[in-house]
Amino acid sequence: MAMTRKSLGQYLVEKGLLTQEQLDDALRIQKSTGRPLEQILVDQTLVSERDAYEAKAFELGMPFVDLDKFQPEPSATNILKEHIAKRHNVIPVRKEGNTLFLAMSDPNNVMAVDDVRINTRCVVRPVLAAPGAIEDSIRKAYGGSALAAETTNGAEGASAATPARPQDLRASVMTEVAAYSARGDAEDDEKAVIREAEEGPIVRVANTIIQQAINERASDIHVEPQVRNLRIRYRIDGVLHEALSLPKYVQAPLISRYKIMAEMNIAEKRLPQDGRIPIRYQNKDYDLRVSSIPTPVGEKIVMRILDKTSVLLGLNKLGFTPETQARLEELVIQPQGMVLSTGPTGSGKTTTQYSVLHKLNSIEKNILTIEDPIEYQLPGISQVQVNRKAGLTFASALRAFLRQDPDIIMVGEMRDLETAEIAIEASLTGHLVLSTLHTNDAPSAVIRMVDMGVEPYLISATVTGVMAQRLARRVCQKCKEPRDIPASDLRAFGFQVENPDQVITIWEGVGCEACRGRGYAGRVGIYELMVVNAEIAELIVRRAPLSDIKEAAKANGMKELREDGLVKVLEGLTTPDEVRRVVFTAGFY
Repeated sequence: MAMTRKSLGQYLVEKGLLTQEQLDDALRIQKSTGRPLEQILVDQTLVSERDAYEAKAFELGMPFVDLDKFQPEPSATNILKEHIAKRHNVIPVRKEGNTLFLAMSDPNNVMAVDDVRINTRCVVRPVLAAPGAIEDSIRKAYGGSALAAETTNGAEGASAATPARPQDLRASVMTEVAAYSARGDAEDDEKAVIREAEEGPIVRVANTIIQQAINERASDIHVEPQVRNLRIRYRIDGVLHEALSLPKYVQAPLISRYKIMAEMNIAEKRLPQDGRIPIRYQNKDYDLRVSSIPTPVGEKIVMRILDKTSVLLGLNKLGFTPETQARLEELVIQPQGMVLSTGPTGSGKTTTQYSVLHKLNSIEKNILTIEDPIEYQLPGISQVQVNRKAGLTFASALRAFLRQDPDIIMVGEMRDLETAEIAIEASLTGHLVLSTLHTNDAPSAVIRMVDMGVEPYLISATVTGVMAQRLARRVCQKCKEPRDIPASDLRAFGFQVENPDQVITIWEGVGCEACRGRGYAGRVGIYELMVVNAEIAELIVRRAPLSDIKEAAKANGMKELREDGLVKVLEGLTTPDEVRRVVFTAGFY
């Protein structure tokens, strides 16, 4: 019998399991947190886990299996190893021919489906079940035995509880590489490469590399062809580290595997391509933005790992000093004006802007964004993706936004005069506009806009604040130790030295298991906020030199990047070397 599609909440209300008021409250929580509705309802004990996931099955139009009443068939469970079932919290319930019906709580978990398909050599058909019931069924079906000895096999090598050590990663991957090498070098046979990219060893290598990158908190994965090998590097806390060096014969099938996962054109190797890989790992959703470029020794793949929950941290967790955060919040609650974020790529501008939008998001406000690409989906906000082939640019989207009765508009980046002029028009007509520019510091944003062709009087009338930022590596809190240095070493950061013999205590990480011996774990923001007052506005109109604007901003309370970095050093959050690395440039200070 065909199931009637209806929303999860509607199904529960119609069944009498939930009141409309309870649903409305849960939807408000979902809007503010971005968590799945079924999890909110279960956590608040409004409905049972079984009822919530049965409703989810109706919403998705999928079969639902009640594992409290239905016992998985041994012929199905016997063909899947316990550690794979536990890793993804899935269990086979029935096998018909070569089709395996797999009970799972998240049917969009493509990595789980992939692992089960590779290990069972069956066609996998997901069915929905409650996560708690799946756990109970796994214990009953496998008797609770542990298969720890098999955690070095392929994609299962990266433990869900503890990140694998680098040597464990190499051992895990090289086991699969050895299995693949027995097949011979198929690099010159395109069909053979594609076929083997879909088979076990290469699939497990590809998955293991991604899973370990997530375990290591990497922001990017670099798959780089070299003349004699294939190099894998992770960018961790803003710095690249080599993770693996693989034989050259793995290059073609592994890169093809990632292109298949990202739905890119496998046959096209002469032009750059972009794609995305949505995955769910350790009960969290990630989006991998994949980019390929041709090089003389093969295609290079870079995957940006986007954690969909990272933008919901809140402004108070981004590393602002209380004074800077208070001034920023005062700027963004204004009904109109333009607030700009500046800094190089990877300096955290998007996270800051999304955190501002998350704070401002309410039922009373219409918030629109135009981005390239949309890095995170924000509930309750209308987000538009640039599509240049279809004629949808930043400028054309902004024109349409002005007819959509907006309160707040975010422009991913102001790249040209046309976009800047329309954003300024939006600001002048009573809207709050958020956008980004690529400049070294906050005062330089004004000069950059003038260089783009924007009239100074329009800048002074609309721009209310500019936030420049960087990300510095955070000292590992588990192995940090105090170290005394001469106060004169901090003079470049603006530190006032009282006497030549003055000593300052800073904190440095000595290296431990938690930080992989690096001495750093995580990152902290360094900020420079320029609030445009009447004096600065007048200087902008007069086309005053950058030095005059900077002096006026400092007189108005702006702390320079180096000064905010000094605060983070004295608080033991980072080190002078890190601040120098991310803040100081030739001729900048």
